Amino acid sequence: MATVEQLQPDMAPPADAVSDAPLGLRMQGVWKRFGNVVAVKDISFDARCGEVHALLGENGAGKSTLMGIASGNLSFDQGSIEICGQTLDRLSAAQAQRLGLAIVHQHPAVLPDLTVAENLLLAVPAALRTDYANANDWVVAQLRRVGSAVHPKTRLCNVDIAQSQLIELAKALAIDPKILILDEPTAALTADLVDILFRNVRQAAARGAAVIYISHRLQEIRQIADTVTVMRDGEVKGSAPVRDVSDDQILNLIVGRTVTKQFPPKSSGVMNGASVLEVKGLSGADFVDINMSARGGEIVGIAGITGNGQSDFLRSLAGLGNARGAVALDAKTVPLGNPGAARSAGIIYLSPDRQHEGLFPSLSVRENGTISALSRFANFGVVDRSLERRQMEAQRVDLNIRAASIEQNVATLSGGNQQKTILSRALLAEASLVLAEEPTAGVDVGARAEIYRILRDVASRGTLVVIVSSDIVELEGLCDRVLVFSRGHVVGELSGQDVNEANIGRTMITATTHRKTDQQGPDRSGTTRSWLRIVAAGDYVPSLVLAGLIVLLGLVASAHNIRFVSGFNIEKILFLSAALAFVSFGQMCAVFTGRIDLSVGPLIGLSLVIASFFLNEGAGMGTIIVGVLAVFGAAALVGLTNGTLVRFGNFTSVAATLGVYIIIQGISVLLRPYPDGAISANVMDTIKATIGSIPIVFIVALVLAIILEVGLRYSRWGMSLRAVGSNEKAAAHIGVRTGWTVVGAFVACSLLTALGGMMVVAQLGIGDPNQGIEYTLGSIAAVVLGGASLFGGRGSFIGVLLGAVLIQEVNSSMVFLGLSQAWQYWFIGLLTLIAVAVYSQARSASIERP
Repeated sequence: MATVEQLQPDMAPPADAVSDAPLGLRMQGVWKRFGNVVAVKDISFDARCGEVHALLGENGAGKSTLMGIASGNLSFDQGSIEICGQTLDRLSAAQAQRLGLAIVHQHPAVLPDLTVAENLLLAVPAALRTDYANANDWVVAQLRRVGSAVHPKTRLCNVDIAQSQLIELAKALAIDPKILILDEPTAALTADLVDILFRNVRQAAARGAAVIYISHRLQEIRQIADTVTVMRDGEVKGSAPVRDVSDDQILNLIVGRTVTKQFPPKSSGVMNGASVLEVKGLSGADFVDINMSARGGEIVGIAGITGNGQSDFLRSLAGLGNARGAVALDAKTVPLGNPGAARSAGIIYLSPDRQHEGLFPSLSVRENGTISALSRFANFGVVDRSLERRQMEAQRVDLNIRAASIEQNVATLSGGNQQKTILSRALLAEASLVLAEEPTAGVDVGARAEIYRILRDVASRGTLVVIVSSDIVELEGLCDRVLVFSRGHVVGELSGQDVNEANIGRTMITATTHRKTDQQGPDRSGTTRSWLRIVAAGDYVPSLVLAGLIVLLGLVASAHNIRFVSGFNIEKILFLSAALAFVSFGQMCAVFTGRIDLSVGPLIGLSLVIASFFLNEGAGMGTIIVGVLAVFGAAALVGLTNGTLVRFGNFTSVAATLGVYIIIQGISVLLRPYPDGAISANVMDTIKATIGSIPIVFIVALVLAIILEVGLRYSRWGMSLRAVGSNEKAAAHIGVRTGWTVVGAFVACSLLTALGGMMVVAQLGIGDPNQGIEYTLGSIAAVVLGGASLFGGRGSFIGVLLGAVLIQEVNSSMVFLGLSQAWQYWFIGLLTLIAVAVYSQARSASIERP
């Protein structure tokens, strides 16, 4: 049993309760500070093999920080960690995984731009997948193990929160861990999925794993845990076998005070007056013909197993989903599918995913709380900051938001205080209707009671509150009425004394209604808009579009002037395309990580200048080799500088590469103040060699694109590159070496740029420091046209190659079409804007919320 500081006498375990099982995890004297804040204070904690050890505490108590240290995701300042008998002074996520430790994070560490299969394969190295020769069979088996029916080729951005949590669990169980850490694993799961989770937890413990289970739900602890440890304010406050302590004792330790009652008294009756909300025949993709009415002052709950339409119904009321029917608030019609109109009508939606939909993590508590009510504090568009601060400070006090000040960054608050900050938004905006989906997900018991009080206070002011919750006890204790959903229909309505756990559960599991198809409603797979989104969101569809444009433009130009398809012109276009393609391949490597490299243009010029000193007429083979090595050596140094500044110097990629851009250009001008140093004709002819009208370097570019594409999809290097751009923090959590991945991407960018520079050497034949600048914008345009996301994680090297070909074809065709050079810029610029608009819209929509 763990050594416990300030152990309460009535929680001390009896001597015979101490297990003699070996220790899976031992942490001794661990400290962790974030600046001046002590998050974990001299913690000693043990978890034994074959035991489920519950770790409880309020949000901000230090539980997740402690487990982040144990899993190698956070460093510790003092102390020691022992995993399966091996003592470690330092620990990385990859090292923890190799030692057999797996963690399921409260907020799934998934990579949204990668598929389900890629998420699993990247998280679990091949050495830990020895039971399966076929990767796809292995992935399917892991998903089936946790009860997930998601297709392995589905992108994570199209997977809902519950399935993301199951995938996170599958990643952890796949390595048959010796230590399994579960941080709030049931927050997004329904009862049937919780049963599957518990079965897997028990099986893991039976195999001898030490399981550490973090939760805020005492009933779960009673079901699954052998031992419980309570933390508060970064310290352990008590530990004992679960069977030896009462709920009241645990609660008192968690909050440091006696918790008298979790739920506030319900209203004695709804307020008199006209109906606040009227919903008639509302239908959507996952719900059909919903009718309901509700009055201000009551809290209406919506129950049902996840996936039965209740979540989509609530989002449709907020204008966040396509729907058909009628919604009226205060006798005024609310336009459907328009979140702005819903907000103007007085509707505030509180998302269950506060990290991505609820909060603005880079803003302060004040800015997050008042953002929907700025018009209240403004005169002629100018915000009265003092009034705004007074109002938010009053909310901080009333809602007991535990923050040093309202100017504290909201991302630094605990989950419960973040949720209360979101609730302050509804209060300050003076909402008429508050829609709250899973309002206490991931919130500790003390904060949960405060949130219940706040919601009841909101209702008592005459506001209608509608909540969707998967916690039946929560619905019973908080709601005046409950509507039960099943298969997209309301199958029961309970009110008054009938709102209890037994009735809600019975109505849910005994419903016999079958889902009906809404023939007139929105069909996500049938509308032109949705079809276009699905098509445009694919990584290879842009390549098909580009190929079509290349053929179409070639037909138009050749119809106007047949010399456009002459061998000479085709050779020229393909040679220039190869040069741009090599540079764009490099740019793509940086873009995959969510960065950009502005220095590629001047690096082309530097390559020209260096080559002009070595690749001259009469130069021997040794001199030529030295010159080529000098070009690529300089490029490697530039890439290493860029990557180091970005990843370890914390520069933005734009700032770092812009600075290097200027420095490189200065070096080039210093070496060659004016064009000089003619390149050997033999060198130029070798680089320009052709097979028929096809330059060999273009064939090399095509082969390289295929090799890079295969590596991108099937190698750990490629998946790591995309993972960093998709979600760098999540990538680090699963053991990806994010720092070196970013540095490597910039080095690869510069080396590929130098390869393109050698093509320009053969094209110009002289050392000119001012050449190559246009390749910076050209490479970015080719990347965007190829379908890449500038935010990282998405794209295709094949698309980049075709983008480079299209750009060079446009440049050539303008001459044959008799258009001025300005048309080259206009046409490419217009294509780039269209590509950005189409691809961004398609991907931001994520095909539709599942």
